[in-house]
Amino acid sequence: MLQVEAVSVRRGNVLALREVTITVQEGEIVSLVGSNGAGKSTLLYAIAGVLPVASGRVVCQGRTLNGMAPEEVARMGVGLVPEGRQIFGTLSVLDNLLLGAYVHYVSRWGDLLGDVRRVLKREDLRCRLEMVYGLFPVLEERQEQEGGSLSGGEQQMLAFGRALMGSPRLLLVDELSTGLAPALVTQLLALLGRLREMGITMLLVEQDAYSALKVSDRGYVLETGHIVAEGTAQDLLSSDQVRSAYLGRLPTT
Repeated sequence: MLQVEAVSVRRGNVLALREVTITVQEGEIVSLVGSNGAGKSTLLYAIAGVLPVASGRVVCQGRTLNGMAPEEVARMGVGLVPEGRQIFGTLSVLDNLLLGAYVHYVSRWGDLLGDVRRVLKREDLRCRLEMVYGLFPVLEERQEQEGGSLSGGEQQMLAFGRALMGSPRLLLVDELSTGLAPALVTQLLALLGRLREMGITMLLVEQDAYSALKVSDRGYVLETGHIVAEGTAQDLLSSDQVRSAYLGRLPTT
């Protein structure tokens, strides 16, 4: 599904990633863990086309993504749940969700929401919206509320729903747990298993390494811009080196 081949990324004058290589097979949940500033989010934004790749290649389903604009990457079936949710606070929940589908329905930038709302009569879009409401019933209950009026947890659900409206085959999830209560984090992590059953492959960036690895098949450890460890999730959880560096303050059973 995804091959990141010796990718380096600059942020200003700083080399944020140095020849990072990872793979994600179709149907997997793969975690990318590490401390703050390690470059985890930078890698996701490079895959999504938000940041340019200085060297190396990003390949999704056999197609090179280097140089593509973010909307082109989205049309390729790559969705992003960004850190901090980044919803449109003054737009309704419904309009936030519809904007997640715009790349498939809108060919111009004029009257964007009007264009997308006009295609609500399309069965495929209605089915997608019903799927999101099935996963997050609270979004249907509050579909006419402004996104900014939702709680932090509800906004995270809205960010997930918006990404799912684009029908992604590969979903990039950035720091799912930030600012959320533990019970809600557990609920959202359980959601990842349901999304996999729906045929969605996931690359999960998470500072809470233990929780991320518990729901993943495999993982990579990123430190100061390069990969320092990789393996099955169980191998990483059992590694004394990884446990000492990243899991010391977390449960080990």
